[in-house]
Amino acid sequence: MSGWEAGLDDEEAGAVMRTVTRQLKLWREAAGLTQTEFGAAIGYGEESVSCVERGRRIPRPEYLDAADEVLGAGGKIAAMKKDMAEVRYPKKVRDLKNLEAEATELCAYNNSVVHGLLQTEEYARAVLSARRPPFTADQLEQQVSARTARQEIVSDTAGQAVLSFVQCESTLRRPIGGKMVMRRQLERLLEVCAFRNVDLQVLPLSREENSGLDGSFRLLRLGDGTTVGHVEVAHISRVITEPKEVQLLDIQYGIIRAQALSPRESMALIEKVLGET
Repeated sequence: MSGWEAGLDDEEAGAVMRTVTRQLKLWREAAGLTQTEFGAAIGYGEESVSCVERGRRIPRPEYLDAADEVLGAGGKIAAMKKDMAEVRYPKKVRDLKNLEAEATELCAYNNSVVHGLLQTEEYARAVLSARRPPFTADQLEQQVSARTARQEIVSDTAGQAVLSFVQCESTLRRPIGGKMVMRRQLERLLEVCAFRNVDLQVLPLSREENSGLDGSFRLLRLGDGTTVGHVEVAHISRVITEPKEVQLLDIQYGIIRAQALSPRESMALIEKVLGET
C-alpha cells in the first residue's frame, strides 16, 4: 500500500482525482460488478477499491492497467495513468518538475548534499530519512518517488536542456547513507560527468574564496527567455521571479563557477574521493 495515500493538498490535484475515481466507479457499475467482485478480478481487496473510489487513495498504474483489462475499457482507463502521475506528488514538487521540464538551461549550486536531480535512489532515501520531524513510511516513499521522477531530464539522450551543477567538495565527502550508498552516489556522478549536455564542477574545500557559503540555490532559464530562481531551506520551497533578485543569483552563480574546478578537474577529484571511500 506504500505510496497510495492521496495526500491531496491542492484544488488542482483534488479535481483530477475526483474525475478519475468517478470514471472508475462508473465503469465498474456499468460492468455490473460490486466492489468485492471487481477487487477480486483485479487482485485488490474491497477496502482498496472503496478507498480509490472515494478518493482516499491514488490508484497505482498497475491498478489502472488491471481495471482497463477487466472492464474492457480499450485503453481509456489505462490512459489515466498520466493524470495520476501528475497528482501523485505534492504541489510544490509538481510545480518544480514542470519548471525543470520547461527549462532550456538549469544551473544549480549545492553545499549540503548532492543535488536532487543527481541523487541515486538509496542516497535520496538516506537524505529524506534524516528529516526531522520524520516522514511517515508512506510519505517517505512518496518523496523518494517524486525525487527520482524529476530526474528524467538528466540523460545523455535528453538533449532538451543544458545542465550545470556545482557541488561543494563537502557533499562528496559527507558519508550520507553509509559507505556503500556513498560509493554508488559517487559512481553516479561520474556517469553524469560523461553526459554531453551536463557540466558538473566541484568547488574544493581548499579554496580560500567561496561565494556559495550562504546556501544552495538554482537558476532556470525558460523557453520564453525568462529566468527564475529557486531556493529551498528547511520546509520552505520558494520560486524567485523578481528580476533584481534573479540577477543577483545569476551573478553569484557565475562567480561560483569561476571559483570551482573545471569539469575535467572535477571528474578527477570525484574519482580520487571514490578511491578513498
